[in-house]
Amino acid sequence: MTGELELQDVTVRYGDTVAVDGLTATLGDGQIHGLLGRNGSGKTSLLSVAAGFRRASGGEVLLDGQQVFENPGAVRRMCCIRGAGDTVEHDWPGDKVTHALELAATLRPRWDRGWADRLTQRFNLPLRTRLGELSRGQRAALGVVLGLASRAPVTIFDETYLGMDAPSRYAFYEELLADQVEHPRTFILSTHHIEEVASLFETVLIIDDGRLMVHEEADALRARGAAVTGPAEAVDAFTADLDVLATTRLGPTRSDTVYGELDDHHRRDARERGLQLDPVPLQDLFVHLTEATDRAHTHSATAPGGRP
Repeated sequence: MTGELELQDVTVRYGDTVAVDGLTATLGDGQIHGLLGRNGSGKTSLLSVAAGFRRASGGEVLLDGQQVFENPGAVRRMCCIRGAGDTVEHDWPGDKVTHALELAATLRPRWDRGWADRLTQRFNLPLRTRLGELSRGQRAALGVVLGLASRAPVTIFDETYLGMDAPSRYAFYEELLADQVEHPRTFILSTHHIEEVASLFETVLIIDDGRLMVHEEADALRARGAAVTGPAEAVDAFTADLDVLATTRLGPTRSDTVYGELDDHHRRDARERGLQLDPVPLQDLFVHLTEATDRAHTHSATAPGGRP
């Protein structure tokens, strides 16, 4: 059993600061959703509300039609592992890793003890070590184990695995994907390691300044971005009706990163002009989109669609 999460006009305020501004989105059940945003964009505030950790200042969060906040039935079907790993090392630093796993087993109805044991071995977690003595990478690995083995219908990882080294992160991605095939659930992954995990995403949400900027299927989003490369004049003519996010020049050659629908007419036109069209990695597309928004906000340069 998976879960569909509905965010309805969610707003989060801290005094006069608006961290999340009227965000509405439906996260389909049984899918892996990527949540992207720059530091301070509101990702963690949004996920805290989505998981029922705090009440939204406005709007509501529903899990399969039921209000999440202060709803024990809904909250028990969710697991949110935050950047610190949620390993209770601050509350019970003297407890050992094995105690944290035992506690999770009592709290999580779908806890898979056998998989938890295998994961602790794969990530080389020292079961007898006190939580307060774990390294940053070990705390992150423990958070990953707690989230994966919970098999909660909605499982959220908010930058949890950033403390892990590259081999451990790739092991995490492998375990997540393999289990998703056998036991589908709704995953939300917030990350700055976009290219590492991009292949897992089925949908992508990009938020900026607390507002939803993009929400669509990952493949459709990738298809909207292209790098147009060739003689500067030809590139300029080709991109006249497209949103230009970034421009790079090298002598007479120019490359524009564009965002929009490139139909058969565009592709034929590119061939006739001798231009090369290349896909843009999701991470690069994310950077260009958010940088373009910054330029629009500061008025220090032209907005997307203009010329530098």
